[in-house]
Amino acid sequence: MPRTSGFKTSCENEADIRELARAGVTSTQVSREGVRLWHNYDSVMATYLDDILNHHRARAAADDRDWHDRVSQVHSFAPSLLAALSRTGNGNVKVIAEVKRRSPSKGWLHEGLDVAELAREYADGGAAAVSVLTDAEHFAGSLSDLEAVRKSVSLPLLRKDFTVSANDVLDAAEAGASAVLLIVAALSDTDLEAFIGLAHDSGLDAIVEVHDTDEAMRSLDCGARIVGVNQRNLHTFDVDPHHAAGVIASMPTSIVTVCESGLSSREDVERASDAGFDAVLVGEAFVTSPHVTDTVRTFASVPLVTRD
Repeated sequence: MPRTSGFKTSCENEADIRELARAGVTSTQVSREGVRLWHNYDSVMATYLDDILNHHRARAAADDRDWHDRVSQVHSFAPSLLAALSRTGNGNVKVIAEVKRRSPSKGWLHEGLDVAELAREYADGGAAAVSVLTDAEHFAGSLSDLEAVRKSVSLPLLRKDFTVSANDVLDAAEAGASAVLLIVAALSDTDLEAFIGLAHDSGLDAIVEVHDTDEAMRSLDCGARIVGVNQRNLHTFDVDPHHAAGVIASMPTSIVTVCESGLSSREDVERASDAGFDAVLVGEAFVTSPHVTDTVRTFASVPLVTRD
């Protein structure tokens, strides 16, 4: 275990570094050997997201379509995600159920997944919306999956991907999505504001994903109406629901809020509701469940708690 001794903190391996990071210790507070390990650890953690973003930016750079030529021709008339997640209806937490074949960290979750059938099970369980991962390289998804789900259910659909260009937004609208995901950590304020505006002009909503209070404030300044708080730390990958509760406390109650990552039980959803979240986004717990519809129904029966 790491030990604190005055200004220095000793560490001998990456497990120690992970423990120190969770405790809020910075790389300037560790021993010389610890600094070497820390920088290596930071590099590994950064690569996880950076590699995915670099792949998508390279793909976008190779896309020779001029989005200006498409913008007047592409519009989504899909059901509104914002309306589906608002505090109306049965008074319960709204569930966005995710179609997800695999993840970069865990590998295959359901290799032979029938996305249309899974979406119908989600709808039968009371999901308010369906999230469809369309990243092919890292999650084995596609826009074809989204189109198949659109034909199978009438619920609002989130295109869950790493949106880095205007064409990404328009592709989502063209495929029948109701919303796109915009990750604040992956975008400049200029791009974030532009993509939110383009989404709204194209008939889409946007879930703007944040990890801390600073990102939450950036999202609001750029016009976000739906903010997703990812409970997973980008560096340690640990889930911290208490941190997420602190982030949501900084946002006005007029913003629809979604709790993301690490929700594997009804108790997790209850904790999100207690913090004031309007909705939860859940993937792995549903995809791997032997009783999908029942599991979704259990999560979707958690009462909402009013946030002051």
